[in-house]
Amino acid sequence: MSNHQKIQRLRQLRAKSRQGGGEARIDAQHKKGRLTARERIALLLDKGSFREIDPFVEHRTTDFGLAKKKFVGDSVVTGWGTINNRLVYIFSQDFTVFGGSLGEVHAEKIVKIMEMAIKNGAPVIGLNDSGGARIQEGVVSLGGYAELFLQNTLASGVVPQISVIMGPCAGGAVYSPAITDFIFMVRGSSYMFITGPEVVKAVTHEEVTFEELGGADIHAETSGVCHVAADSEGDVLFLVQKLLTYLPQNNLEDPPFVPSNDDPLRMEEGLNAIIPDDPSKPYDIKEVIAMTVDNGEFFEIQEAFAQNIVIGFARLGGHSIGIIANQPAVLAGVLDINASEKAARFVRFCDSFNIPILTFVDVPGFLPGTDQEHGGIIRAGAKLLFAYCEATVPKLTVITRKAYGGAYDVMSSKHIRGDINFAWPSAEIAVMGPDGAVNIIFRKELAEAKDPVKRKEELVAEYREKFAHPYIAASRGYIDDVIEPKETRPRLINAIEMLSNKRDTNPPKKHGCIPL
Repeated sequence: MSNHQKIQRLRQLRAKSRQGGGEARIDAQHKKGRLTARERIALLLDKGSFREIDPFVEHRTTDFGLAKKKFVGDSVVTGWGTINNRLVYIFSQDFTVFGGSLGEVHAEKIVKIMEMAIKNGAPVIGLNDSGGARIQEGVVSLGGYAELFLQNTLASGVVPQISVIMGPCAGGAVYSPAITDFIFMVRGSSYMFITGPEVVKAVTHEEVTFEELGGADIHAETSGVCHVAADSEGDVLFLVQKLLTYLPQNNLEDPPFVPSNDDPLRMEEGLNAIIPDDPSKPYDIKEVIAMTVDNGEFFEIQEAFAQNIVIGFARLGGHSIGIIANQPAVLAGVLDINASEKAARFVRFCDSFNIPILTFVDVPGFLPGTDQEHGGIIRAGAKLLFAYCEATVPKLTVITRKAYGGAYDVMSSKHIRGDINFAWPSAEIAVMGPDGAVNIIFRKELAEAKDPVKRKEELVAEYREKFAHPYIAASRGYIDDVIEPKETRPRLINAIEMLSNKRDTNPPKKHGCIPL
């Protein structure tokens, strides 16, 4: 065979690899409104930057007639490329080949990519579209999944890991995304569940659709498994690109600095009027965030889940930051099980990747009730406390209004290594709210009063005057400064720049034992 013929053979094999499962299956994928594995990669990465590896890999199975059914490249496309000129590693499961099912070589291709990402310090993005384990390969397929789970775990906290669910994701396949840092889903076309509707019906006699069981909205609103949901594949891939602009390449780098045209000394007069005079009235903490951060841009995470707490990424003076904020417009900003776990995981992610944490506090306490106590609010609240205590990145805190009881301690207080803790004049820092405090302290007096309602109003007013302000905490140094709300932005930018060379460590240990 001449060199020309050998080159021709290479071209033919490469073309065959790019065809995936063939034109008929590609057409079927398009009819479902879904892109192919390669089309998704092309849409996500910078144009012309993708470099594929293992395009000629084929499965090694001979059982069940598979010896005659081989596809060049098998059921996953792997390689690397760039997003905004920054290196990323990527794998994209190909539903046109064996339904994207994971077999031995499929797993080997992904594991190779992940090992390269860890060694070279760059994010891993997985585009998931798979029917699950390749049943014909039996336990070999299960072994492949386990090797993938191990790599996810080893990569955790070393490089960012992003999972994008583009189709079905069932059974053992869901655990790899679950270990990763962020899960993106497409409404109407992506699903995640341990057992599908048919198994649910057989075991529990419950009739449920794919969407009701594990669709994007269910996981975005109810389970909290999904961090970001979008209406189309194009939208979801755009949001992945946007998320990466806030993240470093790995745990040894700082997040990217993006110069801003938003004046770092900008005063925001609107903040001076945002807190209602009536302490029982709500306001939207997202308005506070928008008025404070660069250009009002806030990339929210888990927007529809546990809405009594808000988390996401923004910039201050060009510096990437993670924001955690109690939301007084939902359940008065109280901490419950879901909110505590949502915030705890986000704090730990930011700490893993050197992203400073800004906390806006307006919290009346933890949600009372048997559902919460029996559901483990103690353990959930301890997770958030543990996460904040453990974090060594710069931690900035602004108490806008209520900071009551143990929730004051938990929300990045000075006592758990908050670096700079500001309070607005409207801040109320106390063991509990005036109403509850008066009921306990003056129980006997109220019981004996001629007009208990009037006397209680007087005592509440006295208590509020004496304790419902930031100055007792400030007098003890628990608050570094009481600031006018309008100066929040410049004070925070100044603080984050002051803390840019912060050094802090935890005692040497294998790892802590977070109360899971």
